Amino acid sequence: METWDALRARRNVRQFTDQPVPEHDLDRILEAGRRAPSASNWQPWDFVLVTDRAQLVELAKVWQGARHVAGAAAAIAIVAPQPEDDRQAALVQYDLGQATYAMTVAAADLGVGTGHAAAADQEQARAVLGFPEGKFLAYVLSVGYPADKPLAVIQRLDRRPFDEVVHRGTW
Repeated sequence: METWDALRARRNVRQFTDQPVPEHDLDRILEAGRRAPSASNWQPWDFVLVTDRAQLVELAKVWQGARHVAGAAAAIAIVAPQPEDDRQAALVQYDLGQATYAMTVAAADLGVGTGHAAAADQEQARAVLGFPEGKFLAYVLSVGYPADKPLAVIQRLDRRPFDEVVHRGTW
C-alpha cells in the first residue's frame, strides 16, 4: 500500500481472524515504532511483543477497553519509564503517541489491523510482561488481520470537516 493510502485506510480493529501475522511483518511494525521521532532523541519506549494466546488473554485484563487484545494474533505492549516530573510525563506521552502511530501506519501498509488500548492495572501488566520496577505499561496495541473486512481506503470518513478543523494564520 502507498503511504497516503495506508494513512487513509488505518482504522481501529477490535476483532481479528485466526491468521497469524508473519514474524517479518511484526518486526517491520516494531521497527517503525523504534524509528519514531522522540524529544531530544530520548526514545523512552520498550516494546514487548506477545503472541502466546494465554498471555494475550491475561494482557487483555489490564484495562476494560483492552478486551480485543485477547483475540488478536499479537500485541505490542508499550512500556515506558516512570516520569520524574510533569514535563517528563508530557514528553513520554507525546513520544509514545508518535511510536504508536508509526506502528499503526506501518501495520496498515502491510494490510494488518491494529487497535490501541490504555493500561490501568499495572500489577496485572507486570505479572504478564515481567517489566522491571521504575517502568509502566502505557499502552497495548493489538495486531492482526481484521475479521470484518480487509483494510481499504475509508471513503466515508467520520471526521469533522477539513474547513472546520484547519485554521490558517489565525482562528
